[in-house]
Amino acid sequence: MPTSFIPKLDALPVRKSPLMERFAALLEPKGPAQIEAMAKESQIITRRNFGKTMRLFAPLYVSNECVNNCSYCGFSRDNNAILRVTLTVDQVVAEAKHLVAQGFRNILLVAGEHPRFVSDGYLEECIRALRDLVPTIGIEVGPMEEPEYERMVKAGAEGLVVYQETYDREIYKDMHTAGPKKDFDWRLACPERGYAGGFRRIGIGALFGLSDWRLEALRLAAHLEHLYKHCWKSTFTVAFPRLRPAAGGFTPMTDFPDWALVQTICAFRLTFPEVGIILSTRESAPLRDALAPLGITVMSAGSHTEPGGYTGAGNEDLHLTVRGKRVEVETKADTNRAEGQFGIADQRSPHSVAEMLRQSGLDPVWKDWDASILATMAA
Repeated sequence: MPTSFIPKLDALPVRKSPLMERFAALLEPKGPAQIEAMAKESQIITRRNFGKTMRLFAPLYVSNECVNNCSYCGFSRDNNAILRVTLTVDQVVAEAKHLVAQGFRNILLVAGEHPRFVSDGYLEECIRALRDLVPTIGIEVGPMEEPEYERMVKAGAEGLVVYQETYDREIYKDMHTAGPKKDFDWRLACPERGYAGGFRRIGIGALFGLSDWRLEALRLAAHLEHLYKHCWKSTFTVAFPRLRPAAGGFTPMTDFPDWALVQTICAFRLTFPEVGIILSTRESAPLRDALAPLGITVMSAGSHTEPGGYTGAGNEDLHLTVRGKRVEVETKADTNRAEGQFGIADQRSPHSVAEMLRQSGLDPVWKDWDASILATMAA
């Protein structure tokens, strides 16, 4: 792949830096032996920078209400037939306590984007209710302004995750047909607003299966390089989620086979030695087992992508949302569930995933941060 293949992000001053030229070379077509060599080097670099640790986290979905129309997402507003719910703060705490009992001390709050159901005040209240229970709280919600992010940080959140979905503007436009998510540039600038708002951890990524995987990876790398230069006080993670089955039946538009995922993971590790690399339960158990030692530093486990998925919280309040309005339906709280954002491939328990990591020579880490550290540093 010639270096001229390096794309330009319209909203970012991306240039053909030596780092991007190296990354592009690592994504050139390679044979199995070359990819295996990359994997071995990736593993060495990961152990050198992160030791044998693997951070574990769990997503906690608080709402599947959404005003955006995203063709690939189970929460899309045009999916009028799915059961929806927004958990109360007490129900969010119940879900979190369940996760804490399983060992988690790192939780990511996830919600669709709907100002009527998921306001910033609601999220702040959820964060405050959890901060004495969970040391590490991240959010993956609709993009906000800098002052709103500042309030989230003051409430107790310290991690922000926002995936661009696709860096291809034309495909982005085709995939997002309604709602505030239509604004490509607003979303692209979100990590920098979060940084200005005080987040110490920022996660970015692309949803693979919408555009050519090499182009997507190159643009993601260019975005990461930009953030390293302009948001240098934060630490970063990257993720390469592949499209999974979801309500609406969207079919991936492009292929992203296992070998390409391996090559992408290794290319990021070799180019960005200190970036965290996330692997979610979207991938199958055998593949996650194989990928864990190669460059991954953060894994989810035992995940649910529907609100109330861990305890059944909120099942008594399930409803439809049609044209932004709540529509009551008869449901059975003991059998019906809110719709998940996407299907899970690895359904093993957190304990089973932790045991797999130990057998692979890795140390599962449930907690690596506490707010008291800041108090100690300030004293």
